Amino acid sequence: MENESTHNHSCNCCRSEKNCTINRRTFITGIGAGLIAANLPRALFASEKQKLSDGYKPLSPLKLKIQPVLAVTLFNRAEKTSWRPWGGFHTQKDIDDEKIRIKKELEKIAATREFGLDILPLATVDNVQAAKQIANGSHDVLLMYAANCWVDVLEALTNPQKWTIVFARHDSGPVYLWYEVLHNRYLRKTVDEFGQPGVDYRDIVIDNPEELKWRFRALAGLKNTLGKKIVCIGGPAGWGEGGSKAPDIARSTWKMDLATIDLQTLEKLIKDAKQNKELVSRCSDEAAIYLKKGDVSLETERKFVENAFILKEVFKNLMQQAGTDSITVNHCMGPIIGIADTTACLTLSLLNDAGFTAFCESDFVVIPSGVLLHYISSMPVFLNDPTYPHDGMVTIAHCTAPRKMNGKNLEPVRILTHFESDYGAAPKVQMKKGQVLTNIVPDFNCKKWLGFEGIVLDNPFLDICRSQVDISVKGSIDTLNAETKGFHWMTCYGNYLKETGYALKKLNIDWLNLSA
Repeated sequence: MENESTHNHSCNCCRSEKNCTINRRTFITGIGAGLIAANLPRALFASEKQKLSDGYKPLSPLKLKIQPVLAVTLFNRAEKTSWRPWGGFHTQKDIDDEKIRIKKELEKIAATREFGLDILPLATVDNVQAAKQIANGSHDVLLMYAANCWVDVLEALTNPQKWTIVFARHDSGPVYLWYEVLHNRYLRKTVDEFGQPGVDYRDIVIDNPEELKWRFRALAGLKNTLGKKIVCIGGPAGWGEGGSKAPDIARSTWKMDLATIDLQTLEKLIKDAKQNKELVSRCSDEAAIYLKKGDVSLETERKFVENAFILKEVFKNLMQQAGTDSITVNHCMGPIIGIADTTACLTLSLLNDAGFTAFCESDFVVIPSGVLLHYISSMPVFLNDPTYPHDGMVTIAHCTAPRKMNGKNLEPVRILTHFESDYGAAPKVQMKKGQVLTNIVPDFNCKKWLGFEGIVLDNPFLDICRSQVDISVKGSIDTLNAETKGFHWMTCYGNYLKETGYALKKLNIDWLNLSA
């Protein structure tokens, strides 16, 4: 298990002790490391009077802490010399007006965000010593307003261990000196090659505060993904031979904390849950409400739906014990079916609708992309099997799609059996035709991901996984087929390709936006 002191940024495991009923270190991390029943508190569901998990909610996302800094100075006239550089800062009033302008722009961003921001008071620097002190602060992002200080001040503000975004003005206010020389002097150090550690051309914004907003969204998503703790039923894994390294990559690249629960422990917890009459009754009531609410068609046995709600309580309790809101199930088409007397498909769908991140297959080739996309979009995500792209389209499918794909409204659904087993309860979610989608295609080695924009064309009913969607591909099908690696894809409503690519570059993962 990663030591908390090794995390570059705060993570769920560091913030969640108040939600834990046992210490996070009682969970054993790693492939094959089972959490035996002796490490758990007394059976979670043994007593009907015991507090149930209905009050346990997803954790509030960590806020992105931003330190804005205006790097500006006033220059004194010296006759018969070139005493001032480019830029519109000639008096103290010019500087004071710029501070007001910056504060108003940031207040507008903070008021319209869909993600958590903690914007610190604006600082002003004009020397290296002050710049170094600010650079070593407690922020996640240093937002540098590069007005007219010399390059040594900008370099001192840039801490490669943190994230830096540089803003310069062209005509949204007084023109900045660094509108001229950001590329050639700051990024390239007066040579052809890029040479500024921790910053590249993607981190430069000219004039438009909206360009700051999507970068903040990307970094907030990345902050919440790094160090994420995930409960792994049956242990972490990766699809195919290429995915054998995936759990180790999740730990090293993404700093994830993978907490294993073995199937024997799960079986005992499900048995305890079914002996809790109060819980069973409540789950039956919740299943009845689910089946009556919205556009729902039941096309399997009702008992499978009720058992899915019981399994949801077990999973929520495991997440609560671990102090996290993320879970995945290995061997989900195998032993768990007999253990739970249903499939995990509907359970995972319900958890995603409730704001948790819940995935089948424990495939850590793709799970980091799901956690990242969830926090970037603030919406549920859909882990899916792709088919072969052709004729400008591709079919994606799985049995665990969320219904609340836009984060608010429930899509129509048919509750069927899980296809491969023809057993249990699996949702066939009817995604909205014409809906724009983000699709992410991770590679096995976490070196180069691909993404593209799609549009929902249809919800067919082929003999494949139940939630199945035909989508158009915005971009070259030949390039998609040539560049696709890995296996599983991750999908959500909306277009978040810019944010995803920006976040990945912070981890030195290459990104191909097929729809750019």
